[in-house]
Amino acid sequence: MDAYKILLSEAEMPQEWYNIQPDLPRPLPPYLHPATGEPVGPQDLAPIFPMELIQQEVSQERFIPIPDEVRRIYQLWRPTPLHRARRLEAALKTPARIYYKNEAVSPAGSHKPNTAVAQAYYNKVAGIKRLATETGAGQWGSALALACNFFGLECTVYMVKVSYYQKPYRRSLMHIWGADVYPSPTDRTEAGRKILAQTPDTFGSLGMAISEAVEDAATHADTNYALGSVLNHVMLHQTIVGLETKKQLALAGEKPDVLIGCVGGGSNFAGFCFPFVPDKLKGQDLKIIAVEPTACPTLTKGAYAYDFGDTVGLTPMIMMYTLGHSFVPPGIHAGGLRYHGDAPLLCLLVHEGVIEARAYPQNPVFDAARLFAQTEGIIPAPETAHAVKAAVDEAGRCRETGEAKVIVLNFSGHGHFDLAAYDAYLEKKLEDYELPEELIKKALEDLPQFQKK
Repeated sequence: MDAYKILLSEAEMPQEWYNIQPDLPRPLPPYLHPATGEPVGPQDLAPIFPMELIQQEVSQERFIPIPDEVRRIYQLWRPTPLHRARRLEAALKTPARIYYKNEAVSPAGSHKPNTAVAQAYYNKVAGIKRLATETGAGQWGSALALACNFFGLECTVYMVKVSYYQKPYRRSLMHIWGADVYPSPTDRTEAGRKILAQTPDTFGSLGMAISEAVEDAATHADTNYALGSVLNHVMLHQTIVGLETKKQLALAGEKPDVLIGCVGGGSNFAGFCFPFVPDKLKGQDLKIIAVEPTACPTLTKGAYAYDFGDTVGLTPMIMMYTLGHSFVPPGIHAGGLRYHGDAPLLCLLVHEGVIEARAYPQNPVFDAARLFAQTEGIIPAPETAHAVKAAVDEAGRCRETGEAKVIVLNFSGHGHFDLAAYDAYLEKKLEDYELPEELIKKALEDLPQFQKK
């Protein structure tokens, strides 16, 4: 019987994370201080991050050892399986071979604990008592709550308001693991009060929630900030996904032709794809596809420019694709993909043509998700479903051309807490929203002024 799963033993789990920075086509532009516009130094980040993570943020070492204590917790669910999607292939009548890396088997149901555990560990070692963070769909918030629980840290989560009410069971997970959760924007912070005064009926956004969490951390000596995506050290921790995938594909005797991941901030995509980027840069014929929603088309329609990572302007300015830090996306169900910017490492590779980006509306994405659930048996998270849709499209092209390509996608999380979204889809209540160009132009008017001279 042909295998459906390619498994690694716990002893075969990678012992190092892969750092892509030494292998970039050109150096990453520096982060800039929000007040001075000068490059940010370690002393600027020290009030909210432990020094070990600051060093990882700028490191030029190609491989960074994973601490033993982090690896022991990883062993609760890692290595994760690589599945051959044979039933999906049959339904699509495609000669393509489709694989998916199943990160849904983690305790939190997604890839997010890969960095949450590492960040909690380094903060614990640094003597921090509490972590403050934001979360969109709740996957990151639940992962950090889990990690803080393991290391005895307190956890405060600012959850984007629309997701707070759309996804109550993610909130339940955070509470079970001991976190305090608030619908953002709140009246707990100056940033939140300012936003509510201007837009009292706002759905909230990741940018707003980041502003609140950063302010919380900066104003409490025992508290640091933890981010679930975008920053270099987060991409680093997630590379365990791609490193395992490379080993598993080698066991299967396969070499990928197409790699696919969904993108909100970039963490699952980067962790899955970055270990393969050097192969492409050395000449391998490899298509790497980043998938986002048409309602928040950061990579496909945003500007490549310096912008703040948050709404209020507390964070450093980062060179990235952005829709403008004042942009508030509509309340689509893929809450983890509702962010105005993206990881600078990912954006540089898109800008250099190493990675291609595409965007899909909600209903075709849920069509693909339902097909996946009906064939493979696993219900994708709405975010993950964007990667599934791209894989279905690529497999369809192989059906037309007769090419037996190897398509590999990152199944970044399950949708067991997103069934209300599926109900709305089945009841034909989902809207296919494409962000109007005029709204993008309006939001981009708020980019930091120094680059408009």
